[in-house]
Amino acid sequence: MSGDILIRREGRAGRITLNRPGALNALTWEMCLEIDAALKDWAADDSVALVLIDGAGERAFCAGGDIAEMYRTGAQGDYDYGRRFWADEYRMNARMAEFAKPVVSFLHGFTMGGGVGVGCHGAHRLVDESAKIAMPECGIGLVPDVGGSLLLSRAPGRLGEYLGLTGARMRAGDAIHAGFADRFVPGEAWTGLKAELCLTGDVGAIAAAADTPPESALAARQAEIDALFADTTLDAIVNALRGAETEFAREALAAVERNAPLSMGCTLEMLRRLRPGATIRDALAQEYRVTYRAMEHGDFLEGIRAAIIDKDKTPRWRHALDGLAAEDVERMLAPLGEAALDFGEEENP
Repeated sequence: MSGDILIRREGRAGRITLNRPGALNALTWEMCLEIDAALKDWAADDSVALVLIDGAGERAFCAGGDIAEMYRTGAQGDYDYGRRFWADEYRMNARMAEFAKPVVSFLHGFTMGGGVGVGCHGAHRLVDESAKIAMPECGIGLVPDVGGSLLLSRAPGRLGEYLGLTGARMRAGDAIHAGFADRFVPGEAWTGLKAELCLTGDVGAIAAAADTPPESALAARQAEIDALFADTTLDAIVNALRGAETEFAREALAAVERNAPLSMGCTLEMLRRLRPGATIRDALAQEYRVTYRAMEHGDFLEGIRAAIIDKDKTPRWRHALDGLAAEDVERMLAPLGEAALDFGEEENP
């Protein structure tokens, strides 16, 4: 086991602690594999009553995936590394979402991208005052993935479109309203709650520790969001934002204007296809169609260059914001044939 993740048994709980606080607990490929292996072991261990997941440090549960090596290899024309990383990560996400025993995640600080895949598919997703949850992938030329597209598709009204296209951050009340979290537990109660869960293996302790969540700013703006993001095409949504005269619409438009048009177009179509009744595997398989192509045919490498490598914040996207062709979106979402995401013959526990 690497020092980047702490996996152990504690009382009745299987415990996973993401342990890269200096990197905001960014998720590496090795960490994904270790989480998956632990879940396999605990599924067959009757002494493990629940799984408890948290992150080290004060700033983040997990701020995303560790994409430095993906960029390095992809920039050299090696797309296989990223594709294999994503495939293993998505298989872990599916196992987490389908796990038969209760999974309790403590989501403090930043929970973004890959962190959502680890922390937001379990049965008990807890947030405190520090929570900042987001799916900002369109800003780096990707799409909401790790099963995040499924969560967005299930959000009330057109909140999924808003969150997916803008990458807006959700505080505690917003995350609960949007379906990315379940309970608000004040941070001061976390240590005691973790100890009780480990001691008893009884998730009933969560209800006793939970408090009334803060009000959701997104809930208060639900009607406006639904109106602005009602259409299924990027052009129509952009025109609606341009035609609105509210500060909220102007801020949303500014976010959309920064992000990759192809990524946003794919996100809209992905959410449409997932409604209604899609499963986590449906979402992950569809996400993989885009991520598989994202380096070679999309904007992922350029998005990472602008945001992380050169940090010039001026990505040169392949498409203009206006007039994105439906055919370009369809090409990114086309079936992969033999390269399609394989969840394996083994049924997740």
